[in-house]
Amino acid sequence: MKQILNRLVQELKLEESGRWVIYGLIIGVISGLGAAGFFWLLETGKHFAMCHLAGYEAPAPYGERLFEQVKCPSFNRLVFFVLPAVGGLISGILVYLFAPEAEGHGTDAMIEAFHYKKGEIRGRVPIIKTIATAAVLSTGGSAGREGPTIQIGAGFGSYFAKKLGLTPKERRIMLIAGAGGGLGAIFRAPLGGALTAMEVLYKEDLETEALIPTVISSITAYIIFTSIFGHDRIFYLPEYYFRDIREIPFYIILGLLCVPLGAFYVKFFYFTKDKIFKPMPIPTILKPAVGGLLVGCLGLLYPQVYGDGWGWIQQAILGKLDLHIFYVLILLKIAATSFTIGSGGSGGVFGPTLFIGGMIGGVVGYTAHHFYPDIVTFPGAYVVVGMSAFFAGVANAPIGSLLMCSEMTGGYELITPLLLVSVISLILTRKWSIYEKQVWNKFHSPAHAGDVTINLLENIKVKNAYSAQKLAPIHREEKFRNIKEIMASQGQDCVPVVDENGNLIGIVAFDRIKPAFLEPEFEDILIAEDIMVKPVVVTEEHSLYEALIRMLDGNLRLALVVSSQDPNRILGTLQFKDIVESYNREISKRLRE
Repeated sequence: MKQILNRLVQELKLEESGRWVIYGLIIGVISGLGAAGFFWLLETGKHFAMCHLAGYEAPAPYGERLFEQVKCPSFNRLVFFVLPAVGGLISGILVYLFAPEAEGHGTDAMIEAFHYKKGEIRGRVPIIKTIATAAVLSTGGSAGREGPTIQIGAGFGSYFAKKLGLTPKERRIMLIAGAGGGLGAIFRAPLGGALTAMEVLYKEDLETEALIPTVISSITAYIIFTSIFGHDRIFYLPEYYFRDIREIPFYIILGLLCVPLGAFYVKFFYFTKDKIFKPMPIPTILKPAVGGLLVGCLGLLYPQVYGDGWGWIQQAILGKLDLHIFYVLILLKIAATSFTIGSGGSGGVFGPTLFIGGMIGGVVGYTAHHFYPDIVTFPGAYVVVGMSAFFAGVANAPIGSLLMCSEMTGGYELITPLLLVSVISLILTRKWSIYEKQVWNKFHSPAHAGDVTINLLENIKVKNAYSAQKLAPIHREEKFRNIKEIMASQGQDCVPVVDENGNLIGIVAFDRIKPAFLEPEFEDILIAEDIMVKPVVVTEEHSLYEALIRMLDGNLRLALVVSSQDPNRILGTLQFKDIVESYNREISKRLRE
């Protein structure tokens, strides 16, 4: 696969950025298909559980009415109450038996993989996350859909990078590209999805190195998703616009109101998770079911807390909810989300966070409209602004949330109040975050530990440091006796191993097999395939820093230098001592200067 992609890059005469364009396209295709599959599974499951089993039909947002014409049977109160517990139980069984890291909200898992796991996500995690979240959301659990879509995209990006043999740095970029693709597709927000994926990693920074593949991936995934489910925006927004400067005080009030409620949301969420469910003396696998029972209790009184609640956001935008309901739903949705995800249930927090923010905006907008109808003429606009501002504050992602809400609603005329309120909310809630693994900036991330100091090795090319030598490769079935003779007679520290077609498949390194040299009985028993390891491969144009990272990852003290046109043509070797000597020469040079 790597050889095919490299040849494609060469044939098209693309530079380094062109390689990322191709990677972004491939990741975007998979992310878009994955998001489409999850969305279909979710909507089908939701219709079956809520409509056919419970006889309950919640309103849907304008752009997601897949089963609008189907009539549901009569309402079954008991089934409606029990469903979230059933979904929680299914989620608990799937997650804790097969992929414990898929519990809770998937965005945090992606952030953790980026900062602390070299961009690696286990292949089974996206699959388990998808099914578990569909079970939770279909049955009324209060969670969001971004968790599995991020995991699908990020998981494939990580897998794809691993198959290509990319460095941890490149694997992290592919991880973000996949996450951006998932977000851009499921929320039909290609630009907002890409920027949110890069922004949500930090409290006050942006992963700009991932810009090209992430934007390409997000756009590609969006095109695929909308070609299947249509190009309508998720929410219908009338022609709301900001024209009257007298509305600014009300928008400032909205921003200030998001601050204490945002802090309360984050604290209550983690209090529920760490102080209630974590020490609960029952098997972990059952805790999401308990959380589902608590959600069911709330849902019997206010069914609006079930699911992501986006149909009710649509009703709020159009002014079809009574004012008093906004006040109640803010607190109940915080509780329901904390019970669902804090108990270990699978799902995201983006959807419920938008719901809470929309209800806060509804409180301000419709209250202000009641007293000052000549000033606040479009109270539904405050719902949209509240959605963006609240998420911007609790997730420290002002740019991404602003763009996503604009793309989801088409509310570009509200950019001014969106910016104002989001900045107020962000500045005053920065020390809290709904994403536990989020770090302050790149200097606080293990992924960028090397950026804190000047990296001299990045400025030195492999071609200026390696030893050019002709290494005759051996076949995978070559006897150990012959390998020893080759190493001794030619003074080689390593011998490349090839298959029947001449493809490089391994390397026999002296420092890895030293003990075997002293045991004569191994000479006619072992063959090259038994003692070879995966080779570390670089080209002349790679930096010594990248070569060093690859050597450390491969646990080898040398790398094979190959031709960029033919990866099976070996030009020589780069030893660890060559890197040290080049580094020392560069240090001496800088000191003389």
